[in-house]
Amino acid sequence: LILLCPLPSLFAKENLNRMSEQQLNIYDRLINEPSNDWDIYYWATEAKPTPAEFETDVMAMLREFAKNKKREQRLRQPDLEYLYEPSR
Repeated sequence: LILLCPLPSLFAKENLNRMSEQQLNIYDRLINEPSNDWDIYYWATEAKPTPAEFETDVMAMLREFAKNKKREQRLRQPDLEYLYEPSR
């Protein structure tokens, strides 16, 4: 899945490493089931109501992240090196 909106991938970079297995499964479903990733953006920014099946603690975390209380510049997708563990 290629996300056109950087919000889900920026959220992932900051949160994946501290999410439970259940939350990771919910997040995986969230980013893979909607047919349009902009829907995720609209739900996270509360521009559109979140469908009941996606109204989860992960969506609440994403909504909080979308508020950008630290006023970080979020203009592009993060580099993906955070997804890979270093070789041992």
